[in-house]
Amino acid sequence: MTLISVAVNNPLIDGRQSDRAMMIRRGVQILLAEMRFAILPELTLSNGRRADLIALSEKGEIWIVEIKSSIEDFRVDRKWPDYRRYCDRLFFATHAGVPLDIFPEDCGLFLSDGYSGHVVREAPEHRLPPATRKAVTLDFSRAAAQRLMAAEWAAQLKTL
Repeated sequence: MTLISVAVNNPLIDGRQSDRAMMIRRGVQILLAEMRFAILPELTLSNGRRADLIALSEKGEIWIVEIKSSIEDFRVDRKWPDYRRYCDRLFFATHAGVPLDIFPEDCGLFLSDGYSGHVVREAPEHRLPPATRKAVTLDFSRAAAQRLMAAEWAAQLKTL
C-alpha cells in the first residue's frame, strides 16, 4: 500500500522562487528580524495577490516588500501598486546586480546580499484604515499559526 504524505518536505518553502530571489529574501528577513519585525513570506492578500514578504512591527505597522531579482522581473510586474492598499509602507528589495534607479521613488528600497540587508531608501508612510489594518493583521496571524502547525506536522512525520 502506497502512503501519500499531505506534507511536503519543507512546508515553509513553496518552490516558486528562484535561488536569487531566495537570497534577496533571506538578507531582508535577517535585517527585518534585527529590527524586531515579525515576518511572513508569500502571504496571499484579500485581493488574491501574494506579497513576497509582509512584516509586522512591534507597534502594529505593516510593511510589504516586493522582491525583484532582475530588471526583467521588475519590468514585467504590474501588480505591485495593488499592495499599497494592504500596508503602511511599501518597499522593493533587490541585489547589487540590479540598477537601483529603476525602482519608483515613492517606494522604499532594500539591498540584500543574502547575509544581511540595507535600507537604501525609506518608504513613505501611508497609514492603513483601521478596518484594513485589522483584516491584514488577522490574515497575518492566521497564516503564521497555520504554517507553524504544518511545520510541526512535517517534523513529526520525519520521526515516524
